[in-house]
Amino acid sequence: MSVTQFTEQELKALEEKTTIPRFLFLPVGLVAIWCLAVYWPTDAISWQIFLTLFISYCLFCWTSCFHECSHHTLSGSKNASIWLGRILGTAMFVPYTVYRESHIRHHAYLNKPSDWELWPYSDPNTSLRFRRVFVWFDLALGLFMAPFIYGRIFWHKDSPLTDPKLRRTIRYEYAAIVIFWGSVIALCGYYGALIGLLRVWVLPHYLAGIYQNTRKFTEHLGMSSYDPMLGTRTVVGNNIITKLCTYFNFDIFVHGPHHRHPKIAHNLLLQKMDDYKEQNPDVKYPVFTTYWSAIIDMAPSFLKQPGVGMNAGAPEPGKEKKQIDNFVGDVAQEVLADTDYVSKKEQKTNASGS
Repeated sequence: MSVTQFTEQELKALEEKTTIPRFLFLPVGLVAIWCLAVYWPTDAISWQIFLTLFISYCLFCWTSCFHECSHHTLSGSKNASIWLGRILGTAMFVPYTVYRESHIRHHAYLNKPSDWELWPYSDPNTSLRFRRVFVWFDLALGLFMAPFIYGRIFWHKDSPLTDPKLRRTIRYEYAAIVIFWGSVIALCGYYGALIGLLRVWVLPHYLAGIYQNTRKFTEHLGMSSYDPMLGTRTVVGNNIITKLCTYFNFDIFVHGPHHRHPKIAHNLLLQKMDDYKEQNPDVKYPVFTTYWSAIIDMAPSFLKQPGVGMNAGAPEPGKEKKQIDNFVGDVAQEVLADTDYVSKKEQKTNASGS
């Protein structure tokens, strides 16, 4: 497995940032799961519904933590990112290394046919009819579709993952998932607790999958540009709810700067967005002040033409400066072809991938 290499300045920023308050969703979520399991303090249906929804959002935050682990930016410790990522990946049926390798290429080749994470929306060989049907399964069955989509980078005949050691690591992670969940299901079956497992874990996890894929669609569907600042929707909240959700999801909603600078500490993303807007006043970045407004902007693409890049009307991308197998400091400067890099001199706009 590759290890993200940070500059001295990048590592200092990771070590200095305060992350612990953002982890409240982990212990609080576990407590809520226990309360739901034992019907504490009441078995009232309204309380059970509230707990289920609350747990599902905590699990959604777990997916954002998993994402942060894949970048090795959770803290100054890479080992902490790797092992917490493996634990979370096992819980979510997605091997940590599979997700990391797919995500590395998602950053490097955003909206391109080689963006494995956005398949089938990034693949020009998929038909519009197929994508129109697939997107509904992707939304409604995110719990199952995510392991399938991410797993393609390992199981596909054209997989870029050819290193035997890397593939062996992934096989071990798949085995750990099978053994762990096989044991959980067997124990629940033995003690007659399968219904409880469905109620306490599967249903909240199912809902979290819907939230997660809604986020994926909102940030990407309909975006044609290969430039990371213009090929993703960014949400910079102007109200307390959006700001809190951004905070507990490691600022992933500030998606443009994150996509361009995948090694940057998450607490610096808002400032980075402000810097780009100040330096490029004539470029209309796709920035929204609420998540709802970003969803509304995405909705026509979801309903009519679910796609990104070439499937959203873009020309074939240029050849990248280099092929990579790790995160870089600045995707636009280090990887993106000059023909795909929208500089301030070009003053192009792409608010909705049009």
